Formats: sequence, C-alpha cells, structure tokens
Amino acid sequence: MAKIKFGMFDWIDQATTSIQTLYANRLALAEVADKAGFFAYHLAEHHGTPLGMAPSPALFLTAVAQGTQRIRLGPLAYLLPLYNPLRLIEEVCMLDQLSGGRLELGISRGVSPYEIGCFDIDANDTREIFTETVEIFRAGMLNDSLNHAGKHYRYRDVPMAIKPLQRPYPPLWYPTHNPASVEYAARHGYHFVSLGPISLLRELTDHYRAVWNTHRHDPDRINGHVTEPMLGTMRQVFIADTDDEAMTTARAAYRDWNRSITWLWHRHQDHAVDALFDWDTGILGETILIGSPRTVREKIERLVAESGCNYVIGAFAWGTLTQAQSLRSLELFATQVMPGF
Repeated sequence: MAKIKFGMFDWIDQATTSIQTLYANRLALAEVADKAGFFAYHLAEHHGTPLGMAPSPALFLTAVAQGTQRIRLGPLAYLLPLYNPLRLIEEVCMLDQLSGGRLELGISRGVSPYEIGCFDIDANDTREIFTETVEIFRAGMLNDSLNHAGKHYRYRDVPMAIKPLQRPYPPLWYPTHNPASVEYAARHGYHFVSLGPISLLRELTDHYRAVWNTHRHDPDRINGHVTEPMLGTMRQVFIADTDDEAMTTARAAYRDWNRSITWLWHRHQDHAVDALFDWDTGILGETILIGSPRTVREKIERLVAESGCNYVIGAFAWGTLTQAQSLRSLELFATQVMPGF
C-alpha cells in the first residue's frame, strides 16, 4: 500500500448551533485529529459569507495550537491581497512561535471576486498584489530590516524584530486546480493542494512533478527550503456504520453546506460555481467520500493509486452534521481507514 499522509480541512461554515458552540466543537475535533495522528489541520479563509465563520485563520489556529501537541496548523489559505504585508509577516511569525513551529502556510490570491470585493479590491489586481506581497514577505523573513518600493507597497528600513521559529520561514502551500497556477507552484516548490475528480488530479500531479523536476535545483525557488513536496487533494468525508446510513445523513447535511458555499455567489445572481459543488457530480466523481469504513477505504485506495497524490485532506464537519456525527465519522476514519495506509 502506498505511503500517504492524512490531514483535516475545515471551513467552519455556519451551523444550527451558536457561533460560540461552533468554535468549541471544531476545537474538540482538532484535538481528536491531533491524537489520531493527522499531519495537519487546514483552515479556509472566507469573508462576507456563511461559509466562513472564522474569517481570521490565525486567530482560530492560535486557539487550536493551545489544545494540541503534534498536529501542524495550516491556513489554506491566507488571501494575500487582503493583508498588509508587514502585518502578514508579523502575524505569521507570532503564529509559528505560539504553535512551537507547527505552521504550514497556505497562500492564495483568492477565488471569489465577491469576497475580494468586500474589501474594495478589484479581482483583476489580485495577481500583481499577490506577487508583490510574496516578494515583501520573503524580504522581511530573510533580512534584518525590510526595504521595498513597489506599485502597491513601500517600506523603508523597517526593523524585522520578530522571526518565525521555522527558518527561513514556514513551508508554503498553494491551492489551485488551474494548470498555469500548478506550473507556478511546481516551479517554486510549493506544497500543492487541488480539488476535482481523479482524472483531473492525475493531469495536475503529473504536470507538477515534471515542472518540479526541471526546476528543483533552481536557486531562486520561493519554497526551496522544502526538499520533498506534498501533493494533496481535499475530499469531504462522512462515514457511518453502513453505506445507506451514511448516504442518508450526508445528503441532507450537504444540501445545507451547498447553500453556504454558493450563498454569496447567488446573492450576486452568479451561478458559475453550482456545477462544481453539485451533489450527484461529487458522488459520481468521488470528490465526496460517503459510506461505511470499508467503502471509504476502498475509494481512498483508488484515489491514492490513480491520482498521483501523496496527501489526502478530509473535511469531516460541514453543513448540518451534528458534532456527534462528525466525531463518529472522524473516529471511524482514524481507526478503520487510516491504518490501512
């Protein structure tokens, strides 16, 4: 059996409980994942939408760090156009120090133009802002003072008084399913995460490995301090004792999660993402893994064998799944699925 690592993904989407209870429930899930040996807990960043009740990943991950010992902490991803680069540097250093050097730093320029628009940023400008922010981030991490004169930001002799525990900076991750962006991620050696059916993942991971092998010894790689990239995929997971029980419970909960992930798009009369999150398409393409432990294990075996991924990230709490249902699903995954790998 292929050697593979498992992670946990979370949106912290709106549920039927209070937000305070929602946070407490997710912290409890993270503690279970920590004890079960998951590699990392990854948290999305969303704004102005019921999909994201934790719009400040660093704030929530700091709480996760206090209740866990080994699991690594991965914002997936910081939306760089929304951050002043100096504040980003300082925040990343703090989180890495507070977590004992467990930060896995996902970065992105953002997917939803409507979330970016909440901050009065034009989606057409995000690529150049992202690129400039990464340049500033590296300059701040690699030098004792920050100097930069660019289109969007200017810094002159700013002391870099705080540094991360991991040097030169925490490992960087880049989530995408765009082939051009995969090339960028591979060229610079980012850890990589994508979505989609197995056939698409295979194309992306093959392309990543080809580009990575070509550039692996380039001296200017942004994530050059990482020698072996992790190629991951995210799957929504729900496990129950039987396939029928799992399917019945998950279908209802997914309907509510789908309402959250499309809510802001629909508010702007935009249905472009509907097909991407269609239940039937997800079940057929096995981007949603539902069933008994045996069924889910077989689907992951197929995913690992055919996708080229070496890292599988499961989302175990979403929609209106209750805390008890998510905990049971996570425990079945940890005890009856993960040991096979």
